[in-house]
Amino acid sequence: MKDWIPFVAVPAVATGSALPGVANTYLTVEQAQKTIFPGASCTQFPVTLTPDQQKKIESRSKVGVRSRDLKVWRVSNGGWFFVDEVLGKHEYITYAMGLTANGAVKQIEILDYRETYGYQIRDEPWRQQFVGKTADSPLNLDQDIRNISGATLSSRHITDGVRRLLATYEVALH
Repeated sequence: MKDWIPFVAVPAVATGSALPGVANTYLTVEQAQKTIFPGASCTQFPVTLTPDQQKKIESRSKVGVRSRDLKVWRVSNGGWFFVDEVLGKHEYITYAMGLTANGAVKQIEILDYRETYGYQIRDEPWRQQFVGKTADSPLNLDQDIRNISGATLSSRHITDGVRRLLATYEVALH
């Protein structure tokens, strides 16, 4: 009789830590509003771009407008709060941008990051590069905004998104 060797299935072992950047929600819209504009109130401000405004934004920013219906809030201190999405490598990145009353970037926060790589765009020093930028500021990856190795597409698309939102402010809200 042959020796019998049992087959044993070994279950995968969970390490207790998720891969960084895989479908992570970091902030809700309300949390981002409080983070960017502490103590201020935000009132939703419905904006639907006209075809002419869309063309002007695309011409000025060199970035296509994905949706003519914007997610914008007017802030009690005169600023503006935007929620936008850009494509990372394969999945969308949801981010928020606060503008001061004079249209300068106050702060950027990453709300949802769904990619496996590139989550370093959440790092404060990288996001800090946008602070103070306006629609007239140059915003080009590898020139005005430093790239992150391993996060090139996320870095590029957030940079493009910020440039598009700044143009949107100038064309549709200013």
